[in-house]
Amino acid sequence: MTEKIRIAIAGYGNLGRGAEVAIAQHPDMTLTGVYTRRDPENVQTLGAAVPVRRLDDIARYKQDIDVLILCGGSKNDLPEQGPALAAAFTTVDSYDTHARIPEYFDAVDAAARAGGNIALISVGWDPGLFSLNRLFGEAILPQGDTYTFWGKGLSQGHSDAVRRVPGVRAAVQYTVPSAEAIEQVRSGVRPQLTTRQKHKRECFVVLEEGADADKVRHDIVTMPDYFADYDTTVTFISEETLRSEHSAMPHGGFVIRSGESGAGDNQVIEYSLTLNSNPGFTSSVLVAYARAAHRLKQAGESGARTVFDVAPGLLSPRPAADLRRDLL
Repeated sequence: MTEKIRIAIAGYGNLGRGAEVAIAQHPDMTLTGVYTRRDPENVQTLGAAVPVRRLDDIARYKQDIDVLILCGGSKNDLPEQGPALAAAFTTVDSYDTHARIPEYFDAVDAAARAGGNIALISVGWDPGLFSLNRLFGEAILPQGDTYTFWGKGLSQGHSDAVRRVPGVRAAVQYTVPSAEAIEQVRSGVRPQLTTRQKHKRECFVVLEEGADADKVRHDIVTMPDYFADYDTTVTFISEETLRSEHSAMPHGGFVIRSGESGAGDNQVIEYSLTLNSNPGFTSSVLVAYARAAHRLKQAGESGARTVFDVAPGLLSPRPAADLRRDLL
């Protein structure tokens, strides 16, 4: 029997818990540990047999880890953890600050090459699966326009960014697409839409005691890369309301390519996702790409990669002959 891929998780929030459940669905994988910055005694995993250890001690367990899934936030955690951990482990992460992906890739690539490891960055559904569909659309219909709409849904990365604002005790952020803009695009009109015309952002925030609400609102709506380019509303609520009305984490969206084929015919390509659990789905994508990362490392490769660089067959546990027979 082929040895199982030994997976570890760094960070045990919503994404880390989702990864634990997803790993259990793959017979060729086993979870060897959860690594956290919190006190391990205060972290209860879903599986009682899963060891929980301090992230600072992870180097001691290198021999137990084939692939490390990084489940920290993109704003503050991954920019530091990504390069540091890629130097010692083959990693997969869901870094999602789109504007900073090139510089993040360079930092992780240098670290991974120095350590002889593979680091798959920005894996998830966007960036990730949506990125692939944007590429497919442009390659197939070079004369056209690509449109991406997100939501309505709760964004983990943007919610995390709001929670990092001084004075915020807890928060969630929803991305809301314009139904009118989507219908325009589907019709083949190919409108020129600004960022503000395509989406708005809604933040629901629980303040720390004594926090200045006006300052918190200002710090959120002017945040570069996250909210400055959108019409953003900030609503202050109680912790009870946050728990009762904002505990679910739905999301989804559309990638639409509208363009002309060679004969001048108008064509529209659409890919969509409807997700009841954003972290549940994102973690499932991370786990599938962990298999690909392991295979690339076994093949002797090193350095950073994105979804553009990974052959789809590497995601599947099935032999290539089976994929050709059943899916091609």
